[in-house]
Amino acid sequence: MSTAEVLRRLRLSLLVLSSLLFAGTLLELSLVNHTESAIQWSAFVLAGIGLLVTLSVLARRGPVTVSMQRWCMFLVIVGSLFGIYQHVSNNIAFEREIQSNATWSHLMWKGLSGANPLLAPGTLAVAGLLSLAGTYKYWITVDLETH
Repeated sequence: MSTAEVLRRLRLSLLVLSSLLFAGTLLELSLVNHTESAIQWSAFVLAGIGLLVTLSVLARRGPVTVSMQRWCMFLVIVGSLFGIYQHVSNNIAFEREIQSNATWSHLMWKGLSGANPLLAPGTLAVAGLLSLAGTYKYWITVDLETH
């Protein structure tokens, strides 16, 4: 098997895995009823955009779709980091309400381990990074394969 074929299969696997993570995130958000506020709905929007853009790259990989994918994945990753911040700050606010005299270290621990899961929004960042990895150095390898 040629190096180009191995690279093609690896890219395909990364893009498919990313699509499955985005689809799974949409399903999980629906199952946990993540719909109480506009901020919670933004996770649906980010996962939906991520899924659609990654599927478009799978369907037709070209400079336009890859550029669009890279910009959208940047947006998804930034949104994911904002989601992590939201989860931690909501956990800290809840703990402060329960224990108003809690120490800073106790609040930080509860912020990271509270009811709002820390890694759930991080799934979007992982899916975005996998999608980006699926097109890493895309133009360079296309140029090498055609010459």
